[in-house]
Amino acid sequence: MTVIYFDQAASSWPKPDGVAEAMMEAVQQYGANPGRGGHQLAVRAAQTISQTRARLAKLFGIKDPKHIIFFQNATQALNQAIKGFEWKTGDHVLTTAFEHNSVRRPLAYLRDRYGVKLTFIEPDHNGHIDLDQVSQALTPRTKLVVATHVSNVTGAILPIRQLGRLARQHHIPFLVDASQSAGILPVDVEEDCIDLLAFPGHKGLYGPQGTGGLYISPQIDLIPLFHGGTGSHSELEQQPDSRPARYESGTLNTPGIAGLNVGVGFVLEQGVGKIWDHEWMLTQYALEQLSQIKGLHLYGPELGVKRGPVVAFNLEGIDPHEVAMILDQYYGIATRAGLHCTPLAHQALSTSPVGTVRASFGFFNRKEEIDQLVQALLEIKAGLLG
Repeated sequence: MTVIYFDQAASSWPKPDGVAEAMMEAVQQYGANPGRGGHQLAVRAAQTISQTRARLAKLFGIKDPKHIIFFQNATQALNQAIKGFEWKTGDHVLTTAFEHNSVRRPLAYLRDRYGVKLTFIEPDHNGHIDLDQVSQALTPRTKLVVATHVSNVTGAILPIRQLGRLARQHHIPFLVDASQSAGILPVDVEEDCIDLLAFPGHKGLYGPQGTGGLYISPQIDLIPLFHGGTGSHSELEQQPDSRPARYESGTLNTPGIAGLNVGVGFVLEQGVGKIWDHEWMLTQYALEQLSQIKGLHLYGPELGVKRGPVVAFNLEGIDPHEVAMILDQYYGIATRAGLHCTPLAHQALSTSPVGTVRASFGFFNRKEEIDQLVQALLEIKAGLLG
């Protein structure tokens, strides 16, 4: 059975031509340790990593690539960004109710460990945020503003540029979780006033799993979460101050970063605009077709309102996990059911505790696949509800 893959929000698949080949080449032809030697294989590994940093900097409007730090995923990047400040009892963080557990749980750790106060602003279903409410929620002790760019549940796009400018006016660092927007929507750390940008490599950047990163503004010095060998300044007892070494202890995932290099190159070659246009077309088409199924409830932005390529829905009277299981086992359609690691968003949608079915689209998906999803849902509805 040919699989129709509608779980792109979890990890993109298939990958562009060349991603797997680049990874294999790194293993077979220059599998040395980058920055840990002056021989030609180590130099070539380091060059691959350097080129990937440069491509990411170009994509995100980052002036100096050395401020991009590689991590295993966006979750590690978010933990470094959130836990890297010097927290004290009474400090305050403002965030949103749309945040993934990769943000929510580190913040809960700060609350429980240090007595940090948390404020969760709830955007409306279209992703709009009352900026006056945000301003009123800021305090003299607000130390960080955190926002996801795109909801992984509904695809709602949050106004990160407005939030970034507001945070900048109050001299508060602004952290953006670009897990659902990197490679899909334009992101410019200068224009959007972003001080910290966390991103995965394996979603919209079309790299392999086990890759991700964090941009850290040169004006911010985070406490490193990890300490150890950096391949340079070995005489120092403490972590070096230079970037990216300060935050990159241990051997990097060179094969994974080599694959990410090709994935980011693909995004730059195609252009974020072209990728967005295709995925926006798929999303609107899916919403139009799914809205015609009686008893199917859609969640998130209204038809015509820009959203990420994510569609959440439920079939009335059928558990979403059962729907996803039937789609997978009987129709070969891969979706995801549940809370999607974002329980606060489901509380706002009144879909707790079971959650929703989520179909998410990528650049290699086609309208004909959505037609098959719609037909499958019609058959499931008819078979289970009579």
